[in-house]
Amino acid sequence: MLHLSGKFILVILFIVFTSLSSQGRVHMVSDYGATGDKLTNDAPALQRAIEACAKDGGGMVYVPAGDYFCGQLLLKSNITLFLESGATLWVSPRQEHYPQENTFLYARDAENISIAGRGRIRGTGSDDLRRKKEDERPKPKFRVGILQLLRCRDVSIKDITIRSSDAWTLDLEFCENVVIDGVNILNNYYRVNADGIDPVSCKNVRISNCHIIAGDDCIVCKSRQNMPCQDVVITNCTLSSIATAVKIGTESHSDFCNIHVSNCVIRDSAVGIGIYIKDGATAERLSFSNLTIETMREPDLVREYVKNSIYPIFVDIEKRRAESRVGRIQDLNFTDIFIISNNGNLIQGMTNQNIENVVLRNITMRVDKPFDFGRRRKHVGGRAEDTDDRRRTTFAQKPSYMTLANIRGLTVDGLQVFVPEEIYEKYPYAALSLHNVQRGHISNISRLPAGPGMPVVILENCRDSLISNCMALPQTDVFLKITGEQTKNISLQGNDFSRARKAVEQ
Repeated sequence: MLHLSGKFILVILFIVFTSLSSQGRVHMVSDYGATGDKLTNDAPALQRAIEACAKDGGGMVYVPAGDYFCGQLLLKSNITLFLESGATLWVSPRQEHYPQENTFLYARDAENISIAGRGRIRGTGSDDLRRKKEDERPKPKFRVGILQLLRCRDVSIKDITIRSSDAWTLDLEFCENVVIDGVNILNNYYRVNADGIDPVSCKNVRISNCHIIAGDDCIVCKSRQNMPCQDVVITNCTLSSIATAVKIGTESHSDFCNIHVSNCVIRDSAVGIGIYIKDGATAERLSFSNLTIETMREPDLVREYVKNSIYPIFVDIEKRRAESRVGRIQDLNFTDIFIISNNGNLIQGMTNQNIENVVLRNITMRVDKPFDFGRRRKHVGGRAEDTDDRRRTTFAQKPSYMTLANIRGLTVDGLQVFVPEEIYEKYPYAALSLHNVQRGHISNISRLPAGPGMPVVILENCRDSLISNCMALPQTDVFLKITGEQTKNISLQGNDFSRARKAVEQ
């Protein structure tokens, strides 16, 4: 049996190497002097293997099991860096080991780059930094991220595990045709700036089957220099972030379009889904579906500004500076989302720039802890000056689990909010409140407990809107409250308010 098992293993290895080498020669890093003893700086040996592979026209740089202490590696076109199971690249903390940028793996203007295998990369950011309460230590002057690719095409990153990045883990800037699949990123949850994946002004990006824990945003799309971030698909991921799990912005100098997030589990995050338009971009055709969002489990451990700005879903337009352009958000869709949180959701445009065409369908929210919304602030998500219409607290402190403000064209169909009796008695909040909403269609809204204390739905300064197919549950005090001097043309159709003490309060 042992003889057959050994033959079987040799056959498998032969097949694997034959398949891999069919794309080019396999270069073993040990042939170029790599020791894998965690004592020697193996970066020169690995770099020699990379250069030789590139000179051959491409192929694989193979890293067998071992512990490789490394400084910066410069990746080349048409090369796969393959980390075998049991192989760990230990990132050097020494600044002199980084001649180009503060990143471990680096490439510029390259194409057909792959990083694969079941091996690991171990970064230098294992300690807490400026996230926990009373942690005032200054940020280090020198910090190392794991990967930066600048203007690269046809990029593939698969199956590797990355731990303890000290800055952005996978930084992709102006890249095209990117696949990131099956990657584990396990950073310190309490370390600032330890993002997971950052597509910056990228096109055709597919992120799937990844597990990410981050001390900043898990996956964040940004845009710069008149280069949009577009055609991004994020699916089948599990994410935990002390900041925002899936984020669009805050760097928003150019547009975002065709970004679709589905089938993800978000847990222990300050913000689940966040859209922050500050620099004049238009964000359009964005969809989020089949998600579970659970917000931060232990908010008492973090700084006060984080604790008071927790949101399952947060969307905001503002001007970063007085001279900044005003951005836009349009065609935004949230469907089939389960939420567990002590905090409500906030989607808000500006008074002079409404968000256009928002759809929320089949949203179920369960409140798990009490929280006083009178302490809430909007989530900033990045640096911004005090400017007009910033709305730090105006809508953030509304007593509602779904607050929507300054929107033109809104559908809310199927919102259920479940609140434990003891929490509702202390903080009786509405299920839904709308403020300065035009052309809204609201249907199938419910809250348990039904009352008394607070209407289920509140409309303030709304117009040209329809409330339909809603049913007042037993013990409902007031189902719908309508207020505001600008309110007009509100229609009710097909509702059953017979069990409410008062159907509508004006």
